[in-house]
This record gives sequence, structure tokens and C-alpha cells, in this order.
Amino acid sequence: MSLVIRNLQRVIPIRRAPLRSKIEIVRRILGVQKFDLGIICVDNKNIQHINRIYRDRNVPTDVLSFPFHEHLKAGEFPQPDFPDDYNLGDIFLGVEYIFHQCKENEDYNDVLTVTATHGLCHLLGFTHGTEAEWQQMFQKEKAVLDELGRRTGTRLQPLTRGLFGGS
Repeated sequence: MSLVIRNLQRVIPIRRAPLRSKIEIVRRILGVQKFDLGIICVDNKNIQHINRIYRDRNVPTDVLSFPFHEHLKAGEFPQPDFPDDYNLGDIFLGVEYIFHQCKENEDYNDVLTVTATHGLCHLLGFTHGTEAEWQQMFQKEKAVLDELGRRTGTRLQPLTRGLFGGS
């Protein structure tokens, strides 16, 4: 099904083609390529607004995920009853926030891929509210990013504890 990437900000240039290419591979690795997925790139002002409304946190953040199937347990696949239910949900990337969090030796486009992968794991029921949940999510992200690296030649690492601002 479709992957829609929308850039609703003008602060940070976005190269959608490389992001699309990598996320399509991530979707195949996770086995969810038959599901629709939306990725929306926004600036600090808008991600902060969304974060305030939905998480009661009045700060910008890196990623917010809004699952279509809300009650999945970590790693469960949605079981759609109808064709319109083949939807994972939407991931909002705070691209301005992500850009400013990048270290000098990090490639911004790689960090976008890692952050979108983190958001995608949230859409599949993974969370990081406890140490055990964080470990489970970290291991899933690591496995996915390792496989992505095997397929593309990149070496990406999951978001580390304390570095993810939201989700």
C-alpha cells in the first residue's frame, strides 16, 4: 500500500526520496508493506503544538506516532477486517528538532530514518514507558536497522535512552 511523506515546514530542507527509499525497506523488513503509512514533517512550532494537545507536554520533540490500530501489543500485526483498515497510522517528525539534535558526525538523513523507524515501531505497539519496554523496543529497532544496513550498506543505531524526546 502507500507511503505518503508530507513536508509541512520550510525551516529545514527535506530530501524525501532517500527517506522514502529507506522507509519502504523498513516496512518490508517489518512485514507491513501492505499497510498505508503517513509521515508528516513539521517544524518546532507545530510539533510542540501537537505535543501539547496530545501529550500535555508544551515542548518540541522528535517524533509523535498516532496509530490507526491503537491497542496492539509490542510486535503484533494489525488484523484488518476491511480494506480501509490496512493503515498503520501517522508519524509526525519534528524535523527542526531532529536537525538541531544531530551531532556533527551524524548524517541528518540517517537520523530521520532512525527516528521514523522508532515512530513506526510505536505504530506496531512498542513503547518505552518502563525499562523492560524500552529494552524490547531498542532490540526491535536494532534488529530492523541492522537488516536495513545489510541491505543498503548503512550503519544506523537506534535512538538511545534519553535522546528520544517524545513518541
